[in-house]
Amino acid sequence: MPTSSASTTDASAKPTAASGGVQSLERAFDLLERMADAGGEVGLSELSTASGLPLPTIHRLMRTLVACGYVRQQPNRRYSLGPRLIRLGESASRLLGTWARPYLARLVEETGETANMALLDGDEIVYVAQVPSKHSMRMFTEVGRRVLPHSTGVGKALLAYTPADEVRALLARTGMPAATEKTITTPEGFLEALEHVRKSGYAVDDNEQEIGVRCLAVSVPNSPTAAAISISGPAGRVTEAVAESFVPILQNVAAELSVALQSQNPA
Repeated sequence: MPTSSASTTDASAKPTAASGGVQSLERAFDLLERMADAGGEVGLSELSTASGLPLPTIHRLMRTLVACGYVRQQPNRRYSLGPRLIRLGESASRLLGTWARPYLARLVEETGETANMALLDGDEIVYVAQVPSKHSMRMFTEVGRRVLPHSTGVGKALLAYTPADEVRALLARTGMPAATEKTITTPEGFLEALEHVRKSGYAVDDNEQEIGVRCLAVSVPNSPTAAAISISGPAGRVTEAVAESFVPILQNVAAELSVALQSQNPA
């Protein structure tokens, strides 16, 4: 009987231990995401306030993350995201681009223009996937290329619903250098452009990153990470007139890609 009693006790304890492990894992990932949202570096008290977790719990979780290399403790005793996350992020970005390619290929087939996918990475836009048009034209939208948000259609699409004070803070950090004479170079002008995106449902890069190139972009709704897709081509082909037919195609593909990215078996 004692043996049976002990076995029963051990069996009932296992789900509790497993449940505690899952909770710790969820909390650790939540802290990492909060650190990323805060710009990559925070103090324990900030994390406690944001997460609602007690300081001892946060300290224990951060100690584990530091030991694993996912977080670093700075000399000022604040914590920053660690270098080991870079490998995970790069691998995830490559997979995201791979999953998106069939959807971008549909955009090329239906519009005849180059299709792109981009993410907001910190304060920058990074292109993670592209399917080129059959028309031969080399453009700035290359996979791996990083650009500032204010001069791109995907940047406008990604920031359209970000609070104005956060947009101003981002622009203050990056500056607003002019890539061409048509680049928006003032916060007020950029905020007006974002208002237009919210009203129209799509963003435009009208020769703002590269003269002779025009882009139409929409965000991917409910994407696990902030993402946008676009089509880009010569300004003479990607006109305001064709936007009426191209934008609904972009929006439909973005919605389908959103569903795929949230499922276990994309496309």
